[in-house]
Amino acid sequence: MDVDGAAQTLPPPHSTFATHCYSLLGTNFECPDRYHLNRPVGQGAYGIVCSALDVRTNERVAIKKIAGIVDNVIDSKRTLREMKLLRHFDHDNVIRIKDVYVPSRDGPNFQDVYTVTELMDTDLHQIISSNQELKGEHCQYFTYQILKALKHIHSANVLHRDLKPSNILLNGNCDLKICDFGLARGDPNDHEALTVYVATRWYRAPEIMLSYRGYTKAVDIWSVGCIIGELLLRRPMFPGRDTVHQLHLVTNVTGTPTPSDLASINSEKGRQFVEQNLMNKPRKSMSELFPNVNEQLLDLLGRMLVFNPSQRITVEQALTHPYLLDLHDEYDEPVCPSVFNFECDHMEKVSKTALRQMIWAEANMYRQRDMEELERQGMR
Repeated sequence: MDVDGAAQTLPPPHSTFATHCYSLLGTNFECPDRYHLNRPVGQGAYGIVCSALDVRTNERVAIKKIAGIVDNVIDSKRTLREMKLLRHFDHDNVIRIKDVYVPSRDGPNFQDVYTVTELMDTDLHQIISSNQELKGEHCQYFTYQILKALKHIHSANVLHRDLKPSNILLNGNCDLKICDFGLARGDPNDHEALTVYVATRWYRAPEIMLSYRGYTKAVDIWSVGCIIGELLLRRPMFPGRDTVHQLHLVTNVTGTPTPSDLASINSEKGRQFVEQNLMNKPRKSMSELFPNVNEQLLDLLGRMLVFNPSQRITVEQALTHPYLLDLHDEYDEPVCPSVFNFECDHMEKVSKTALRQMIWAEANMYRQRDMEELERQGMR
């Protein structure tokens, strides 16, 4: 792949399949004839999402249109990263990508791209915000599935970096899938500085807010702890108005960092902030925050919400915690067979042309798969 934008010859990603164009919410929405569009299920800055039926597999799917895909290089790289990550993962608790296509009329100069994923009924944020009763069994099953997915993700040397209730999808059977990998990054093996602006603030680990260099998979464990706490409270644990307020809310629970915790903060500015603003706070017990809650769950939660990331429980340790004894099965908690290659993230000056070319190549993989399937079935 020539990242300077030299053309690469690729067959058109939809040259052999009929398409239909619809007008939805004031915009054109195109899809191949294998998908029968149902209704819009979401709209935001990212684009429009519609539910559909894949008539070839008889499965319900979600089709997302991302308009102006190469207008913003940062957003384009995030979209490409997520496409590649979802194709790399293969786990029941990680949303699966089923197709990527571009408008047939545009060819390699496309402006929009469509992704097709599994369709889920709701997300954890909507459940928490509803009046639906959540029993102890719900919390246990959700926690287990989140950790199973995270084990698979972390084994590929990937940090999700944006775990929150709205990025955890559910269906009516309480099956759970993690989605939205646009901010995911590799776990650094050196002191590489990673951006502070990851994760929605309320679920952001303290080391991110204190500008640690080279933070680790422990940032995702902190977010899981925040999500579990929110399940119990039916409201966010740390709803900070800004970063300073967020750190005060966090240390109101974790207590003032110990001398060893302070020594682990490898940002002088962050360490000074703690010493000047967050001292003399006692750690609160989980039972004080969550009365009448399962003691084993509170023990697990207390091991997740630890200020010092090096002292935080790992996903492997969490899965073997007594709270999950009834569900834990090592043979049903697979790791990812290979580490993910974040090659696109290392291209500092990748051009829009090159990004379009790489997205085109992603779409082409699915077209080749479709043609091979049809040939095997004798349908072409």
